[in-house]
Amino acid sequence: MLVTFETQAHANITMFGEVAVTLLKLMGLSGTVPGALLAADVPAALERLRQAVAEQSDVPLDPAREPAAKDTGEERHVSLGHRALPLIKLLEDAAAAGQNVMWDNP
Repeated sequence: MLVTFETQAHANITMFGEVAVTLLKLMGLSGTVPGALLAADVPAALERLRQAVAEQSDVPLDPAREPAAKDTGEERHVSLGHRALPLIKLLEDAAAAGQNVMWDNP
Protein backbone atom coordinates (compact mmCIF):
# COMPACT_ATOMS: atom_id res chain seq x y z
CA MET A 1 0.00 0.00 0.00
CA LEU A 2 1.09 3.55 -0.70
CA VAL A 3 -0.10 6.72 1.04
CA THR A 4 -0.13 10.16 -0.56
CA PHE A 5 -0.07 13.31 1.57
CA GLU A 6 -1.63 16.44 0.07
CA THR A 7 -1.89 20.12 0.95
CA GLN A 8 -2.33 23.22 -1.18
CA ALA A 9 0.91 24.63 0.22
CA HIS A 10 3.25 21.86 -1.00
CA ALA A 11 3.65 19.25 -3.71
CA ASN A 12 2.11 15.86 -2.91
CA ILE A 13 4.37 13.23 -1.37
CA THR A 14 3.87 9.48 -1.53
CA MET A 15 5.25 6.99 0.99
CA PHE A 16 5.06 3.29 1.68
CA GLY A 17 1.95 2.64 3.77
CA GLU A 18 3.75 1.16 6.78
CA VAL A 19 6.12 4.12 6.93
CA ALA A 20 3.27 6.64 6.58
CA VAL A 21 1.21 4.98 9.32
CA THR A 22 4.21 4.97 11.67
CA LEU A 23 4.78 8.69 11.04
CA LEU A 24 1.08 9.44 11.55
CA LYS A 25 1.19 7.65 14.90
CA LEU A 26 4.31 9.59 15.90
CA MET A 27 2.27 12.75 15.22
CA GLY A 28 -0.24 11.55 17.81
CA LEU A 29 -2.81 10.43 15.25
CA SER A 30 -4.56 7.08 14.87
CA GLY A 31 -2.74 6.09 11.69
CA THR A 32 -6.01 5.65 9.81
CA VAL A 33 -5.87 6.03 6.03
CA PRO A 34 -7.57 8.08 4.63
CA GLY A 35 -7.41 10.97 7.05
CA ALA A 36 -6.90 14.69 7.43
CA LEU A 37 -5.58 17.39 9.72
CA LEU A 38 -7.28 20.75 9.95
CA ALA A 39 -4.97 23.71 9.49
CA ALA A 40 -5.27 24.59 13.19
CA ASP A 41 -3.99 21.13 14.18
CA VAL A 42 -1.00 21.01 11.83
CA PRO A 43 1.50 22.90 14.05
CA ALA A 44 0.94 20.57 17.03
CA ALA A 45 1.25 17.44 14.86
CA LEU A 46 4.41 18.86 13.29
CA GLU A 47 5.93 19.50 16.72
CA ARG A 48 5.14 15.96 17.90
CA LEU A 49 6.77 14.52 14.76
CA ARG A 50 9.85 16.72 15.19
CA GLN A 51 10.15 15.62 18.82
CA ALA A 52 9.92 11.94 17.88
CA VAL A 53 12.56 12.39 15.18
CA ALA A 54 14.85 14.23 17.61
CA GLU A 55 14.56 11.35 20.09
CA GLN A 56 14.85 8.48 17.56
CA SER A 57 16.50 9.94 14.48
CA ASP A 58 18.77 6.97 13.72
CA VAL A 59 16.17 4.24 14.31
CA PRO A 60 15.64 2.25 11.08
CA LEU A 61 12.20 2.78 9.55
CA ASP A 62 11.96 0.36 6.66
CA PRO A 63 8.81 -1.10 5.13
CA ALA A 64 8.40 -4.88 5.26
CA ARG A 65 9.85 -6.38 2.13
CA GLU A 66 9.67 -9.59 0.25
CA PRO A 67 12.80 -11.72 0.40
CA ALA A 68 15.08 -10.67 -2.43
CA ALA A 69 15.71 -13.15 -5.22
CA LYS A 70 19.40 -12.57 -4.72
CA ASP A 71 20.25 -11.84 -1.10
CA THR A 72 23.70 -10.32 -0.78
CA GLY A 73 23.61 -10.49 3.01
CA GLU A 74 24.11 -6.74 3.20
CA GLU A 75 21.42 -4.95 5.22
CA ARG A 76 20.59 -1.38 4.31
CA HIS A 77 18.24 0.75 6.32
CA VAL A 78 16.73 4.20 6.03
CA SER A 79 16.45 6.03 9.34
CA LEU A 80 13.35 7.58 10.84
CA GLY A 81 15.00 10.97 10.45
CA HIS A 82 15.40 10.54 6.70
CA ARG A 83 11.95 9.00 6.16
CA ALA A 84 10.29 11.86 8.03
CA LEU A 85 12.03 14.74 6.19
CA PRO A 86 9.57 15.07 3.27
CA LEU A 87 6.55 14.95 5.59
CA ILE A 88 8.11 17.48 7.96
CA LYS A 89 8.66 19.88 5.05
CA LEU A 90 5.06 19.38 3.84
CA LEU A 91 3.75 20.06 7.36
CA GLU A 92 5.96 23.14 7.74
CA ASP A 93 4.64 24.59 4.49
CA ALA A 94 1.03 23.75 5.40
CA ALA A 95 1.43 25.37 8.83
CA ALA A 96 3.00 28.50 7.35
CA ALA A 97 0.19 28.83 4.79
CA GLY A 98 -2.61 27.86 7.19
CA GLN A 99 -3.64 24.89 5.02
CA ASN A 100 -5.23 21.54 5.82
CA VAL A 101 -3.32 18.30 5.20
CA MET A 102 -4.99 15.17 3.82
CA TRP A 103 -3.75 11.65 3.12
CA ASP A 104 -5.19 8.72 1.21
CA ASN A 105 -4.29 5.64 -0.82
CA PRO A 106 -3.67 6.69 -4.43
